[in-house]
Amino acid sequence: MIRFAAIIVFAVALTAGSAVAKEKKILLKMPLALPSSLPILGEGAVYFQDMVNAMDETIKVKLYEPGKLMPAFEIHDAVSTGKVNAGYSISGYIQGKVPAASLFAALPFGPTAEVFASWFREGNGGKLYQEMYEKNGYDIKVFPVAPYAAETAGWFRKPIESAEDFKGLKIRFFGLGGKAMAKLGASVALLPGAEIFPALEKGALDATEFSMPIVDKKLGFYKIAKYNYFPGWHQPSSTFELLINKKTWDSMSPRQQKVIQAAVEATSFHILTKSVAVQGKVMIENEKNGVHNMTFKPEVLSAIEKAWNEVAAEESAKDPFFKQVLEDQQQYFKEVSTFVKRSTISD
Repeated sequence: MIRFAAIIVFAVALTAGSAVAKEKKILLKMPLALPSSLPILGEGAVYFQDMVNAMDETIKVKLYEPGKLMPAFEIHDAVSTGKVNAGYSISGYIQGKVPAASLFAALPFGPTAEVFASWFREGNGGKLYQEMYEKNGYDIKVFPVAPYAAETAGWFRKPIESAEDFKGLKIRFFGLGGKAMAKLGASVALLPGAEIFPALEKGALDATEFSMPIVDKKLGFYKIAKYNYFPGWHQPSSTFELLINKKTWDSMSPRQQKVIQAAVEATSFHILTKSVAVQGKVMIENEKNGVHNMTFKPEVLSAIEKAWNEVAAEESAKDPFFKQVLEDQQQYFKEVSTFVKRSTISD
């Protein structure tokens, strides 16, 4: 990874020269949706900052922890209005305003991270992502960044024997997956990461999903909820976003824009590979702490998928852009799976 990053730094440096002296210096003040201390979820922003600051003397990135400048859910509006000129967030946080937003963060029962990432880069994902913000009045240039591997399906106090066990269950759940859980009768809440453990401890929550094993362990869920379920059907892959105020982006020189794009590429490669590498060890350690790594029974997973399909149909009927994005994803992933299914050796 160091070699890969060094190549990018060298390549961008070759485009520099006398033009650098004429360029306007830019400081990107970047609030974060999640703490920079979180493995994978937070470290992507730190890696991006380090890459830009190492590559270029005319652009500097300064990170601000969640709540320092504004609440995480206000980052999109702040970047759009120019209150800040950049942000590192998750599109699903504006799901209430823009129904299709969550589709760019994660697709329930969707593909693996590298296939999801390829939709943004090689399919229509990047174009549709930018179109979403423009259609909804956001003055933002968006970059999908830091795709990462599957999350867990959640931490539960008791085993899930059937879909009936979701009825009345008080659970923290993100995005479109939360709507599927609600269809199954769960009482769904979306709490910030820092509030989840206290809610579990006090009994305000019976269960929670948040992220991958390495992240969830840091937050201590294993101390209370001993049943960690897989697969992470709601987020088989996920993607963060780099947001830059459109006026700030347009004010950059072509060379400066390439610096940002190169740092996005390097950050994405780093997070994608690391997110796969570190989970197994943590799962083994969790078992030593009394955690049961569980797999949903086929009939339970089928019931969840049925609920998700109902949610997808309802959202598509209500919002034409949601329907357009979802159908584009489905078509692209079906086409790619022609190769993936035949080239993958299953267990």
